Amino acid sequence: MALQQALTEDPSVTLFREYLRLKTVHPEPDYDAALRFLERMAEELGLPIKKVEEHWKYDPFAAVKDADGNIYGRGSQDMKCVTIQYIEAIRRLKTAGKRFSRTIHLTFVPDEEVGGHKGMETFVKLPEFHKLNIGFALDEGLANPTNAYTVFYGERNPWWITVHCPGSPGHGSRFVENTAAEKLRRVINSFLEFREKEKHRLNTSECFTLGDVTTVNMTMVKGGVAYNVVPAEMDVSFDLRIPPTDNLQEFEEKIKAWCKEAGEDVTYDFAQKHMDQNFTCTEESDPWWHAFSSTCKAINMTVKKEIFPAATDSRFIREEGLPAIGFSPMNLTPILLHDHNEYLNEQVFLRGIQVYERLLPALASVPPLSGEE
Repeated sequence: MALQQALTEDPSVTLFREYLRLKTVHPEPDYDAALRFLERMAEELGLPIKKVEEHWKYDPFAAVKDADGNIYGRGSQDMKCVTIQYIEAIRRLKTAGKRFSRTIHLTFVPDEEVGGHKGMETFVKLPEFHKLNIGFALDEGLANPTNAYTVFYGERNPWWITVHCPGSPGHGSRFVENTAAEKLRRVINSFLEFREKEKHRLNTSECFTLGDVTTVNMTMVKGGVAYNVVPAEMDVSFDLRIPPTDNLQEFEEKIKAWCKEAGEDVTYDFAQKHMDQNFTCTEESDPWWHAFSSTCKAINMTVKKEIFPAATDSRFIREEGLPAIGFSPMNLTPILLHDHNEYLNEQVFLRGIQVYERLLPALASVPPLSGEE
């Protein structure tokens, strides 16, 4: 009976059952399988089909290389490119039988994108890190759209702050006094007015880059339980990035003043608060910088020195008193890290390997310095 039923099943039912077998539910929907099914249906029916896909030209994990040699993929600029460039440069140096007076260590550390708390921040405190006897570190940088290469010798401090605004609760039909929302508005105004001032400084000074000013962005607002209930508390969160040249203690006093002006009992706390004001020396008298810059000059690289506008693992290394430079050999490339259609041209990528082939030997040949073991 079952065999007979299968043999006589309506083709529409068979097709329906086939479609049902495709796992298109979250959190891991197989949309590719569904698209292949629908494309097959369009072909069978002789109908045109058009896929409308937002943002990415290609699957961000397919590593598609287009006719211009642009390799698309998440991580093509941040940071799988530098990982492979390091590995390939080391491979070439080892194949050539090169040896140096200093040891080159490659470290691959997780969680940099979420603050580094379980990655480099922890690693620099461990005996395994101290046994490496580090003298100098290279870390990630950014692409540069011009012919120059950007080199970062410090970075802004990320402060992730939430301001808590308590107030009088009540019914939504009344003019309740001293509400959380009124205090929240004053807090938001203070932060965003400061944001506009910093934006104006950046836009009116040719000497400033993004790393030289403080960025302020409101990222989360929480509060309320119902349309007709005035909430007893509302919270607002901000992402602040503060240059190491600023007085961080004075900046926190500014935040305290904004909270006090907003109303009674307004408080704040930090999800992340870095106080690193260390720079890596970029004077020619510094042996590490001299080795780096002189190598760049020897291979006709134009170097532009900046404060990194975001945050990298370099801050944890500098906090240990060690010099660190943020550098990714990607010139003639738009900055697309964390963006849609992130790509790196294959010739820029290959040139980066050659750059490291010259930089690593120069740095690994810096003579012993005073105080080194």
